[in-house]
Amino acid sequence: MPAFDLIIRNGTIVDGTGNPRFTGDVAVRDGLIAQVGTVSGDAAEEIDARGKLVTPGFVDIHTHYDGQATWDQEMAPSSWHGVTTVVMGNCGVGFAPARPDKHEWLIGLMEGVEDIPGTALAEGMDWNWETFPEYLDALEKLPRTVDVGTHVPHGSVRAYVLGDRERPGAIPTDEDIKQMSAIVEDGVRAGALGFSTSRTVLHRDIDGEVVPGTTATKEELIEIGRAMGRAGHGVFEMASDMKREWDEFGWMGALSRETGLPCTYAALQSIAKEMSLDEQIESMRAENDNGANIVAQIALRGNGIVMAWQGTVHPFRFRPSWQAIEELPWEEQKAKLLDPDFKAQVLSEENDLSEVNQDIIGLIMVVCQGWPMQFEMDPNFNYEPTAEESIAARAEKAGKSGEEYAYDLLCRDDGKGFIYLPILNYADGNLDFLMDLQQSDDTVNSLSDGGAHCGTICDAASPTFMLQHWVRDRDRGTISLENAIKRQCADTARLYGLEDRGVIAPGYLADLNIIDMDRLKLGKPWLAFDLPAGGKRLLQKAEGYVATIKNGKVTFREGEWTGETPGGLIRGPQRAELAEAAE
Repeated sequence: MPAFDLIIRNGTIVDGTGNPRFTGDVAVRDGLIAQVGTVSGDAAEEIDARGKLVTPGFVDIHTHYDGQATWDQEMAPSSWHGVTTVVMGNCGVGFAPARPDKHEWLIGLMEGVEDIPGTALAEGMDWNWETFPEYLDALEKLPRTVDVGTHVPHGSVRAYVLGDRERPGAIPTDEDIKQMSAIVEDGVRAGALGFSTSRTVLHRDIDGEVVPGTTATKEELIEIGRAMGRAGHGVFEMASDMKREWDEFGWMGALSRETGLPCTYAALQSIAKEMSLDEQIESMRAENDNGANIVAQIALRGNGIVMAWQGTVHPFRFRPSWQAIEELPWEEQKAKLLDPDFKAQVLSEENDLSEVNQDIIGLIMVVCQGWPMQFEMDPNFNYEPTAEESIAARAEKAGKSGEEYAYDLLCRDDGKGFIYLPILNYADGNLDFLMDLQQSDDTVNSLSDGGAHCGTICDAASPTFMLQHWVRDRDRGTISLENAIKRQCADTARLYGLEDRGVIAPGYLADLNIIDMDRLKLGKPWLAFDLPAGGKRLLQKAEGYVATIKNGKVTFREGEWTGETPGGLIRGPQRAELAEAAE
């Protein structure tokens, strides 16, 4: 009988600790790493990784697979990019607890906030749960390529307790807050990894209403945080507009000090926020210097929109001629769009913004005519484009208006052209401001939104982008490979108490990637219509992943799913004493 289930030979091991890379072998037995270094003995399977990287599986802590995880075993697109663990239920949206009469409302909330087709959610989920613990039980029944963990989402909790009283500006009673806290405590005790909320006007339901939690008081949020403290673990996760009068860092600091638990928030560079990113980081560090544990989640590229005719958003979305054809089948739309007379008609029209919420009118104008901020996504697109590569600059060079150039661009490739609009994290026209943040222990690489923004964003490829752009190709300065792997593996895992993964050492989960850095390359995004009910989603693959391994099973070879589903549900923190198991 072979001594091991799998041996990876001669790889360049980047172990996730930040220590220098080294050449060696990794042996796997019973789903755990058994030996690292020079391994003798045989195995049921051996993989020669000479000249390739061997890293831990990536841990993505900001995803929205809450619905997809109930029906999909492959868990693409995150699983295509070396991710072996996802944490979902972020930004206060999710599907438990859920009273039977609130199913449609919760779908509308998720569709509005995260641009996941409501028809796909309605067809894909069977709703065989009501309480949050029952939702965890449902997740546990389906094996997958990755492990999933989740937060208790504020929106679902508020809707469950307030019922028809839940609307923007609703003020819960003391009894309401007590009930919400009890639900969160029960959820965390059942295995939730934390609680999440959203406090930004950019997050709205399908009817345009701001989401539950946007107007919540700090007293409500603190009481819910205390519920996690009573349960003994959990991360308080938040997206926020960071209005100064809300004193977000003040109450997060107080909550963290009182409970001993971490708080984490989406730290984005945005001209729309009252507090600059520098001020956010400074305020966070002032609280941490006073004993708090607040962690900033940073994205590694501009957070924005991928625009296409068949996507959710494009610059001509509010032209009357487009609105007249937007419900037609695609082939009929395409025939119109490629007609020169129809093009001339569209370009002659003004945008009809009469129904647009005034809170986001500035954003809409950038979508409709922000040509200096929009970029053509060609086959070798660089996600840190320069002003000279903007649609405005290229249009001027071509002797066209910005809008005509954009229209023609979208019509390329038989009507499948893409435009990239980085709304957040790109105020400077580059990503230089992220260099120092990637060296900081109080930040983690995050905000991929895997599984969400199906028709507008495809950032689930963030781990691949990190390696391709930030480690290998960036002209304006790179980060070290060892630091990048640590930040996407050990650091993200530790924030959520997942001490059994993110490191290549004996006893840790055998969650591994074998990567050919010379071949690593993001593919061109495409729109697929493969969700339930034909729902659309932007997808992006990558070359260079030789193999991804979850719990010792090879789940992907050269980017293709093997059919193995060794992943499951994470219930609560996973402690380091598991490291003794392989000794």
